[in-house]
Amino acid sequence: MQVIDAASLRPAKADRALDSLLGSACEAELRADVAALAYPRHFSAEAAANARACAWIADAFASNGYAVSLSGPFRNIVATLPGCPPGPRILVGSHYDTVPATPGADDNASAVAVSLACARALAALPSPPPVMFVSFNREEDGLLGSQEFVSHYVPAMAHPIRVAHVLEMVGYCSHLSGSQQLPRGLPIRAPNVGDFLGLLTNRSSNRLVRPLLRLARTHVDDLHVLGVKVFFGFEKRFPHLLRSDHAPFWQAKIPAIMWTDTSEFRNPHYHQPSDRPETLDYRFMRQVTQLLLATIVSS
Repeated sequence: MQVIDAASLRPAKADRALDSLLGSACEAELRADVAALAYPRHFSAEAAANARACAWIADAFASNGYAVSLSGPFRNIVATLPGCPPGPRILVGSHYDTVPATPGADDNASAVAVSLACARALAALPSPPPVMFVSFNREEDGLLGSQEFVSHYVPAMAHPIRVAHVLEMVGYCSHLSGSQQLPRGLPIRAPNVGDFLGLLTNRSSNRLVRPLLRLARTHVDDLHVLGVKVFFGFEKRFPHLLRSDHAPFWQAKIPAIMWTDTSEFRNPHYHQPSDRPETLDYRFMRQVTQLLLATIVSS
């Protein structure tokens, strides 16, 4: 495994048009979307609430001009922009379910809110990129939603997936020493301050890390980003590296990157009733939104 800090790279040439797009990311909208979703919404334990969250997310995409469909028995939400050019698709994924009895502000309303913010910004472009947004269900039940999507929806797509950017908890940030931990035995070094965004890749997506980190260095002020590259199928030895919806894409050899605040290795509210909107850092989420927008537009 290898850790790369965006701060170690030289910035690329500035792009004023791109910087203007990134300026459209809004903390108030991120805060409002997290608040709208922050209630227990497990697929079976809170079935009505889960269905309500599904409908709310689908309506949010549709209100910005996206064609929306529900895929499979677990109600994965698929949103695409009419008029996208043909060719391989950039997928942005996030799960919208929670574990029972937890409001799931960071896990994973934060990621859904960032996805919606990107969708709004991209919908305003005169020539949108070939992007699709997918909100998976049942991540908390063994990744059932994303597994079903990769197994059944992806093979029937008219265009292949170029890369999947999977957002898993992207709202918690701490500037305290000792706030960041690592899974036991993981052979890497990382800061002990939980103020960074982590990007996890494997053999199918490692080549994408440096360009993405350079975008962060160039276009997103003060966002600390670390890329963690996994080699030689090493993820199979550490189940912690396969715990989110990027894993089915990796298993299908589709390039995928997990974007994360590292969940319980930083956030003390992980899978607790205290995972509430007021615990999140919306400036950090805005920066994550900006980096995701830059990545999509520059791909």
